[in-house]
Amino acid sequence: MKLREELTRALLEAKDGKVDNNEKGIESFNQLVQEMTLKQQDVKAFAFKTKAMLSRMEHKVQSARQRESIYWHLASHGVPKSLHCLCLKLAEEYAVNAMARSRLPPPEYVSRLSDPSFHHLVLLTDNVLAASVVISSTVEKSANPEKLIFHIVTDKKTYTPMHAWFAIHSIQSAVVEVKGLHQYEWSQEVNVAVKEMLEIHRLIWGQYYKNLKEEDFEYDGEHKRFLEALSPSCLSLMNLLRIYIPELFPDLNKIVFLDDDIVVQHDISSLWELDLNGNVVGAVVNSWDGDNCCPGRKYKDYFNFSHPIISSNFDHNRCAWLYGMNVYDLEAWRRANITETYHHWLKLSQESGLTLWRPGIIPPALIAFEGHVHHIDPLWHVAGLGSRSPEVPRDILEAASVIHFSGPAKPWLEIGFPEVRGLWNKHVNSSNKFVRKCRIMG
Repeated sequence: MKLREELTRALLEAKDGKVDNNEKGIESFNQLVQEMTLKQQDVKAFAFKTKAMLSRMEHKVQSARQRESIYWHLASHGVPKSLHCLCLKLAEEYAVNAMARSRLPPPEYVSRLSDPSFHHLVLLTDNVLAASVVISSTVEKSANPEKLIFHIVTDKKTYTPMHAWFAIHSIQSAVVEVKGLHQYEWSQEVNVAVKEMLEIHRLIWGQYYKNLKEEDFEYDGEHKRFLEALSPSCLSLMNLLRIYIPELFPDLNKIVFLDDDIVVQHDISSLWELDLNGNVVGAVVNSWDGDNCCPGRKYKDYFNFSHPIISSNFDHNRCAWLYGMNVYDLEAWRRANITETYHHWLKLSQESGLTLWRPGIIPPALIAFEGHVHHIDPLWHVAGLGSRSPEVPRDILEAASVIHFSGPAKPWLEIGFPEVRGLWNKHVNSSNKFVRKCRIMG
């Protein structure tokens, strides 16, 4: 009884005592036993030495977790050698093969590009392989592939390989248009607005980076969000130009937008018949797991609710609708001045010290589309397959019309989750000579 009381007092005293994690000390239980027996130290010394040993171990584990997240974060932003190889081979093919330079689409299909009786799908991407998977999976599952018109917008450096791929590998029945940003002739007003948008996003990113502190990375799970907010994709021109889809396609009225990290698993033709009830965008807002769950993140994950402009206008527990597979009524978009509202909030953020939200297109887009979102069935779009080891039940994955590898672990990267990577890999044309030469499938 006396020994127990003495040990209890020693442990309580050690609990409130300070420990220096940088000081070299006992590293193992065997060392602790040796230290206590050779020096014949008392119970109080035992309690303090045990606490110091455990504290150093916890510090090492936490440090290792942080390093793992940072390495994972860095790995998610590299361009795999195989994808770089594919672009180089296709660019070479474009230079030497007249077929790779043939018109897209062929002249007889040009009239369909603005025909509202067809189903128009839009991709903004600089990833040739990913675009091929999106289009091949959509066509394969379509009940009426001859009605599909794919509009691919890419940057100048990717235009040549992207054009070559779809010129050589024509999609049966469907029509594919590939257009580079350098081929658009926008007004001076739009050019100035785009440059201003890019600059403000860069300033927000820079301010966020400058304000980060070492302690922001101390809590497991939280540091991953900080790293994701610093992702280069937050400043990607192809991502940021989504808010200019009506300007990119002035002759279209209704489109389905697809991210380049999705796979279509079932026919999506009925999306074009969907009545948005006067809204601008159709998107998944509720989770397949129940009405009280969010399919992705909440507003509090994007916005700074310590700022009065945000806290007085928005609910921190509100679910953010999913980006990546959306139906847009472009006529309603233009009437509602969505792009202008987006710019208004960007300027307001700049005037408010650039601290209203975390970097990226999603926070200002959530505000711009506020009150203009039509809820669609959760099984239209199941996301998050690239942000965590998938917890989505197999029957939900199979029932989902579109699965989305949103998050850092893209299926074309080594860090992609093997449990779901096969759902993407099966749509890669592994027999293609360029895919084989570049060893894309390992």
